[in-house]
Amino acid sequence: MNTDLDQALARLADIDEHPGLATIDASVFNGIRANRTSVGTGLGATALAAVGAIALGTASAGPLSTPAAAAPLDPFGIANPLAPSTLLLADR
Repeated sequence: MNTDLDQALARLADIDEHPGLATIDASVFNGIRANRTSVGTGLGATALAAVGAIALGTASAGPLSTPAAAAPLDPFGIANPLAPSTLLLADR
């Protein structure tokens, strides 16, 4: 059984390798080294953003603000204003 894939792989095996493949490893590793030197800048920017976010959250909440209180909902009681029976009877 000879398919187009077999012919394509045979043609690929017959061609010579590209001369740039011999130096591709060094190029990739040099790129990785270049990115590692810029990690310190990214880490500093991330730390500054984190400190800024904490400061902004603390300032917006303020020490004098009162905590929010939610109205209690009783899921099984009669006092539930969102029960289907109360919503259907609201039109009558």
